[in-house]
Amino acid sequence: MNKITIYSTPTCPYCEMVKRYLDDKKITYTVVDVSQNEEAAQKLQDISGQLGVPVIQVNDKDKEQVVVGFDKDKIDQILGIK
Repeated sequence: MNKITIYSTPTCPYCEMVKRYLDDKKITYTVVDVSQNEEAAQKLQDISGQLGVPVIQVNDKDKEQVVVGFDKDKIDQILGIK
């Protein structure tokens, strides 16, 4: 079972696109608003090497993968969406 976290801001159109896409696929995720949480913003930078959003973190058992931006092909590949 994948645990998906989306690091986002309220004004980011690509963040909304990611959330809408995952909603359409009925995939559950957690949203972390980095504009309101300094600790989360630091974690975002630690895992992605940047401060841009969206960053999608996918944890599956012992494996963590990170997608920067709304990269639909990479999201599909990681989540096994056809």
